[in-house]
Amino acid sequence: MTLRGRDQPDRGIGYLLSHQYDGGMQRWAGWITIVGLLVSAWLWGQDTSQKSGPWVLERSGTTAGLRGIHAVGGGVAWASGTNGTVLRTEDGGYEWQSCAAPPDSAKLDFRGIWAWDANTAIAMSSGPGDASRLYQTTDGCSHWTPVLVNSDKDGFWDAVVFKSRMKGYLLGDPVNGRFFFSTTEDGGLNWKRSEANGLDAAPDAKGAFAASNSALLGGEREPVLFGTGGAYIYRQSFSGNVDFAAKPGTPIKMTEQWSREAVPLARGNDASGIFSVGWHEGSIPGYGYTLVAVGGDYTKPNESAGTAAWSKDGGKTWTAAERPPHGYRSAVAWDADAQAWIAVGTNGSDISWDDGKTWVPLDGPETGGNWNALSLPWVVGPEGRIGKINPDQLKK
Repeated sequence: MTLRGRDQPDRGIGYLLSHQYDGGMQRWAGWITIVGLLVSAWLWGQDTSQKSGPWVLERSGTTAGLRGIHAVGGGVAWASGTNGTVLRTEDGGYEWQSCAAPPDSAKLDFRGIWAWDANTAIAMSSGPGDASRLYQTTDGCSHWTPVLVNSDKDGFWDAVVFKSRMKGYLLGDPVNGRFFFSTTEDGGLNWKRSEANGLDAAPDAKGAFAASNSALLGGEREPVLFGTGGAYIYRQSFSGNVDFAAKPGTPIKMTEQWSREAVPLARGNDASGIFSVGWHEGSIPGYGYTLVAVGGDYTKPNESAGTAAWSKDGGKTWTAAERPPHGYRSAVAWDADAQAWIAVGTNGSDISWDDGKTWVPLDGPETGGNWNALSLPWVVGPEGRIGKINPDQLKK
């Protein structure tokens, strides 16, 4: 169902036509009103007059705080946020449609959304205990089916990503001292919780951050890794031994395990650490890749120290950015067209042309820059803010 304009009454043009006006001036006024409504409806889909740096602001039709965004491609994207809000566009953001709210979700905060096309998506709410849930739609968000509810009263889900249509991953805060990590092999209908070694939380890492659905990196490559408070990266790996006595063709049993690496980002309190991790392949496909982690302290949005770091060896070692973003950053992504990294946060956005080593601002508070999550070409933020990047504004 398409959202109505914020100030538009719940009456169509047919209602206006059914009412007769006395006097020529009144009839002219009525037709002028009708024409005005038609023009307003045409313009309602996108407001290209407002910009923040390279971001062209779009009309979302909601004032919900948005933290989930997933660009599917072909002009299709999904967004999600507070109060059970899920949005969808099929025309490149010209018009954002309001989805039917998932069951019993009026008070839920949908921090993550993952979609495959205009009809199929999974939405993740984040909250303590059973306020963390997964819902699935297969009919373009007209209806939603609950597929998983958090059974840990002390749990809190942070991110959901998919590697393929069938295989996906779910990350949650530590329960009984261990991070929650679960895998699905059937598109999200059934999930298996990991019991692998190495998921123990560091003493100064009480959890991950559900700020942008991008603390977990597993949708594009393996091994899976995720960032946490305390500025740690957890990396998944598998090992196995060949049983030479086994019959030929017997599958090798692989054992999952995790390792933990410190990253030179802000740390020291529950509000600081790694908020987002991204990657991109090297110039030679299949040979080498770069990881970038961003974060900081969300209670100090203008503090630039400890807000970005990069790795060239799969996340084993990390180097702090020489010139970091100009504040706390909650999301980062590689722009393949621009061949650059983009990071966003509550005081604006930055770009890096040299693989995360140095960053320069794209927008800031003076132009209205205030963002939470990123899935290029879109960015979302509080009060229903949605922006789409204008690539012509990305100049070195």
